[in-house]
Amino acid sequence: MRVKAVVTYDGTEYSGFQRQANAPSIQEELERSLEQLTGTFTRILAAGRTDAGVHAAGQVIACEPVWRHSLTDLHRGWNALLPEQIAILSLEPAAEGFHPRFDARRRWYRYTIYRAPVRNPLVSRYSLHIARPLAVAAMQAAAQQLVGMHAFYAFGSPPQGKNVVREVFRAVWKEDGCWLTFDIEANAFLYRMVRMLVGTLLRVGYGALSPEDFGEILRTQDRRRAGPAVAARGLTLKAVTYERSSTVNEPGGACS
Repeated sequence: MRVKAVVTYDGTEYSGFQRQANAPSIQEELERSLEQLTGTFTRILAAGRTDAGVHAAGQVIACEPVWRHSLTDLHRGWNALLPEQIAILSLEPAAEGFHPRFDARRRWYRYTIYRAPVRNPLVSRYSLHIARPLAVAAMQAAAQQLVGMHAFYAFGSPPQGKNVVREVFRAVWKEDGCWLTFDIEANAFLYRMVRMLVGTLLRVGYGALSPEDFGEILRTQDRRRAGPAVAARGLTLKAVTYERSSTVNEPGGACS
């Protein structure tokens, strides 16, 4: 039976989701623990190959484990064998042929910035510290130009092939006290795309670029004027959706 699971993880100590030859990965931990539980190796598919150091609140995976007991027992046993940095939030039957990557309609990422004169070690694993003032209104004016179908060559590389065209559904900066977050939702992303976008938008916030300059970089695909990519620690894959809905609900674990 094929199952679908929503997974959350702290990616700080991992080389990314995808299995690597000489570095620990989220996929390796999921497959190792599932094999330990079932006695059979099972390949796991994922909605996205998050980069090294990137976190997830709502990564979606699918697999076909050899399991004769209840899904409740599989869920409990799998979590018991995973390291504390990884947890399976939900587990349910999946439709025959379901593929978490190819069937996904939208992916939602959030980049988190902690703005304060002094860094806070208690939040440094999940945010980028910035002490300088930022023109957030200008950053939002620049980000709004991302909505729609564009070639994003200036901001990343395709994981496969040469197609750099992606459709962005929303790109929003929000302020809440010391916190500044950038939410971007698209049908798919290029390698390092969100981090390159945030790095370039921060240059708008610093006054080094205008919103018009940002739009020109997007239109001309001039990679030399973009970036640099910001640190991976501030980036989280929040959710993946599989229906054509215009709204996305943030996943969360059960409290009881």
